[in-house]
Amino acid sequence: MSEAVSRPTLEAVAARAGVSRATVSRVVNGGDGVREPLVERVRRAVEELGYVPNQAARSLVTKRHDAVAVVIAEPETRIFTDPFFALQLRGISKELTAQDNQLVLLLTEGRDDHARVARYLAGGHVDGALVFSLHLDDPLPGLIEGAGVPTVFGGRPGWSGGSKSAVYVDCDNRGGAEDAVRHLVGLGRTRIAHITGPLDQTSAADRLQGYRDVMGETDPRLVVASDFTPSGGERAMGELLDRCPDVDAVFAANDLTALGALRVLRERGRRVPEDVAVIGFDDVLPVAGQTEPALTTVRQDIEEMGRLMARLLLSTLNRGQSPTGAPTGVVLPTTLIRRATA
Repeated sequence: MSEAVSRPTLEAVAARAGVSRATVSRVVNGGDGVREPLVERVRRAVEELGYVPNQAARSLVTKRHDAVAVVIAEPETRIFTDPFFALQLRGISKELTAQDNQLVLLLTEGRDDHARVARYLAGGHVDGALVFSLHLDDPLPGLIEGAGVPTVFGGRPGWSGGSKSAVYVDCDNRGGAEDAVRHLVGLGRTRIAHITGPLDQTSAADRLQGYRDVMGETDPRLVVASDFTPSGGERAMGELLDRCPDVDAVFAANDLTALGALRVLRERGRRVPEDVAVIGFDDVLPVAGQTEPALTTVRQDIEEMGRLMARLLLSTLNRGQSPTGAPTGVVLPTTLIRRATA
């Protein structure tokens, strides 16, 4: 049996660099008070020896774990089928990796998992948390606040409980919806319907409000509730055509909903956009660019939202301050992307 290769030690790095063990420790753990020439000698010795710091020992010195929890308040079936979550996670992961932090993904299948997540966060395993896709009656914000972990939320706060000064990143859901509906009005459409997302989420509620801002008092049958999924879009579009056969435009709350609506319109023999114009929301590929016809939609920069969430949290952690010292809300603009469906 071959002998195991021993890992380089802090003492070995100190000997190679010709400095004390304490100096190596300060350099490796990001401490101050070491002259730049010595810092360079230590870094060169670390690279030559292939030294990897012991994370447990490092945490004792820095009081940091270099790990951030990402909590998504949705079942796995949604997370792994909706490209929105993949884009947001990619943005978060890129930013954390760039700053040498690990991503710890925590999923919640249901309310029974919330206490487990709160216990994990309170247990000192991570430095902070990024939380998104919350629902209005969700207990998670209050539980996370009780865990005392610096947190940035994805989406405008609207839930019960938790701090009113929560730090969050969102897009202009209401303004983006207004742009979509105004575009449909500008095309001469008069029977414009809206298929909503789950109205216990602020993004869906804001998009419905944007629709109403433009349409004002309209036929209530033109608004059908759905759930941000293709199957929900199919069900809602079928219900909408049964209620209002003369509908000539649909603003869907997201691209997956629009995808389901397009399937039903095709099955019912309705031409898009000649008979019914359709607009989605998100601009997630491959959904938006590969529908037939190609989907007109409202683009939000989902990946950048993820990066910004991570950046805000890490900035807070690096300053050693409470997240209440950061701006309470960052809202990114949206853009109407015109393609073939409207």
